[in-house]
Amino acid sequence: MVVVVCLLLPVAGCNRFRHDKHDTVYVNARQMYLHDRVAAVSNRVAEVTNGQQLEVLEHGRRFLKVKTEKNEIGWIEEHAVIDGSTFDGFAQLASEHKSDPVVATAVVRDDIYVHLRPGRDTERFYLLAANAKAQLLVRASVPKTPAPGSIPVVKTEKPSQPATPPGAAAKASQPAVSTVVANAPDAPPAVPMEDWWLVRDGQGHTGWLLSNRMDVDVPDEIGLYAEGQRIVGAYVLAKVTDPDSSAPNHEVPEYLTLLSPPKSGLPFDFDQVRIFTWSLKRHRYETAFRLHPILGFLPVQVSYEPAPGGSVPVFSFQIANGELRTDAATGISRPAAARTIRYSLNDTQVKRIGPDLAPLPSTHTTDDKVAKPGKHPAARKKIR
Repeated sequence: MVVVVCLLLPVAGCNRFRHDKHDTVYVNARQMYLHDRVAAVSNRVAEVTNGQQLEVLEHGRRFLKVKTEKNEIGWIEEHAVIDGSTFDGFAQLASEHKSDPVVATAVVRDDIYVHLRPGRDTERFYLLAANAKAQLLVRASVPKTPAPGSIPVVKTEKPSQPATPPGAAAKASQPAVSTVVANAPDAPPAVPMEDWWLVRDGQGHTGWLLSNRMDVDVPDEIGLYAEGQRIVGAYVLAKVTDPDSSAPNHEVPEYLTLLSPPKSGLPFDFDQVRIFTWSLKRHRYETAFRLHPILGFLPVQVSYEPAPGGSVPVFSFQIANGELRTDAATGISRPAAARTIRYSLNDTQVKRIGPDLAPLPSTHTTDDKVAKPGKHPAARKKIR
């Protein structure tokens, strides 16, 4: 008998210190209070905030009994938290896109949540505060109101250049790149679409944000040249020294800008490329190069290559060479066959370079004499 008791003692001791593993949840509300009971009248025992980790002690009908890292215990509504699998989904999203190039930076207008997938009814978690900055990574378009079948099938037509009637040359038409399939004459109207951006905040949190809830961070000095279009991104190519400018150290940046029509659901990221150089004679920005309409896709790569007397900025981007494809799971559109186009900027001259010098699709037009920049070779000095 003594032997049996001795053998049972270690087992009893082990059971005494063994703890069952509890679920972990994370607060997705801005802030919530834990209450001491689930009742019409209860006391607040602790305050929890967005992103905070909680240990689940007990499951109720619509409430969870949880414990904070400070050992504060109370009840919280189930809809105010996300489970571990959803949290892991956000972590995986951040890991998969941690090396993605930043397309542009945007400023959030109001407090807004990031979502796990594009769409208003998808899981949300991290809350970005108003005026916070977010890095834009990838754009997607999904139905504004979820419909059966989710994202509609998109059929892409080959770009064509219709005959231009006399006197209509000034009206630049957008390329006919996509139409919602409607085989029957009485087909329902097209589903309204909205754009979402995959973003990354200053803490590395990654998720999808509705595009119309933030503004792309565009320099004021070129924002007024948008001409009713939406500036997708602005990139500094070079800097020019102008003693009469008010820029810091009198170094004025010259920009590569990408623009698109001000509408959602387009299967391309931008349809116009425009370069603004600085006129030392007139002390203002002027258009040195314009390429439109094209079916352009992000990201844009900017680099510098050796040239006589220093180096010159080089930029490249992808265009569609025919059919476009939309991922039914994410709403991200990409060309079935992409072409990479490269250009260099030397002073005010933009030159196409690289292995692909073949003619661009018929939707392409160029205008490098929109506004001839003033030249002042003796005083013009470029800085990388």
